[in-house]
Amino acid sequence: MGDLIRGERLQIMLAPAELAAVDDWRFRKRMPSRASAVREILKRGLQAEGFELANSETKSEDFGVIDEKGSAAPRKRGK
Repeated sequence: MGDLIRGERLQIMLAPAELAAVDDWRFRKRMPSRASAVREILKRGLQAEGFELANSETKSEDFGVIDEKGSAAPRKRGK
């Protein structure tokens, strides 16, 4: 894996509670960095059963990391 070249940068904006959820997960899983944690979360999400492509009318704001209670946000269905 040392030869892996990552030439693209992906920037996302997170609310403080969302970042805390990512960091909490990272430390529980003993991930070496936020970047590695986010890559692992993305990998798991993409491999999850029932993954659906977003509806073309779905807006970025419709996707969150956590809900108002601090739990993982449920996946929104297409309109």
